[in-house]
Amino acid sequence: MEVFKPRPAEEFEFQEILYEKRDGIARVTINRPHAYNAYTTRTLWEMFQAFQDAAWDDSISVLVLTGAGDKAFCTGGDVKEYAAVYTRKPREYWKYMTLFAMTHDMLRNLGKPAIARLNGIVAGGGNEFNMACDLAIAAEHVTIRQVGTRVGSVAAGGATQWLPIMIGDRRAREMLFLCEPITAQQALEWGLVNQVVPYTELDAAVEEMCQKIIRKFPECTRYTKQQVNFWKDLAWHATIGHARDWLSLHFACWEPLEGMTAFVEKREPRYLEIRQRLAEGLPTEFPWGGYVRSCPSCGASFLPEGFRYCGQCGAVLPSP
Repeated sequence: MEVFKPRPAEEFEFQEILYEKRDGIARVTINRPHAYNAYTTRTLWEMFQAFQDAAWDDSISVLVLTGAGDKAFCTGGDVKEYAAVYTRKPREYWKYMTLFAMTHDMLRNLGKPAIARLNGIVAGGGNEFNMACDLAIAAEHVTIRQVGTRVGSVAAGGATQWLPIMIGDRRAREMLFLCEPITAQQALEWGLVNQVVPYTELDAAVEEMCQKIIRKFPECTRYTKQQVNFWKDLAWHATIGHARDWLSLHFACWEPLEGMTAFVEKREPRYLEIRQRLAEGLPTEFPWGGYVRSCPSCGASFLPEGFRYCGQCGAVLPSP
């Protein structure tokens, strides 16, 4: 049927990824090296389309996912976009997470293996895309880390679900709580990647793995992928809907506002200030407290508890 007919890669007018199909291999490259290949909403949409096309193209046997340049594979979602858009309109993040989940589902359900070509920093959602792939080959200079609790988020887009399965519970908690990088060699020892090679040998190693896959039966490979996806799928589908809703609501809170603003401003987040307020019993969900005050002068309501002046008319507010 026409709907399932794959398109030549050149027909796609992608702006933030590169897409190539040749000799049975589809290659998807996140092409935002200026942002360390962090993905935006547009990037995810383009990745979804490329994954879907590769899945339906019977001439493709394997997909390779990588990032442009040699500095980063992918550093997760673009925090500048988060700060500019989703801290102001948290409801939009629910839509973003829907697209994010769709893209991951398409990658895991390609019906053919996906290889992560790790060419540089792997951070946050970048590691989630690494784990969504079936196999991974890393260059020696690669580091891998999670960053959720550093920037006011929770790595529930694959990391909280899959790290315990792939590297064990204690190591998963270490990566998720401390947000410290591990080396490519550590990742190999922990089972997070399959091979580590010098950067100059990365393409050759990926090509060799691709050719080994191509020389196997396609239907048997497809069903093998489906079978070994069981535990990852179980953990994912049991939690991703909850994560989408909680993260969307959380974007209205102080922690993501502070963490992501600090990232954009290139400063240390005020972790200890928030912890001190928590210890003193003060509100930590919102910078100026809950929306509980009213202005007797103009009648404005739902003013933050910590305001001394009305944000509408400027009148001095009575002491609480």
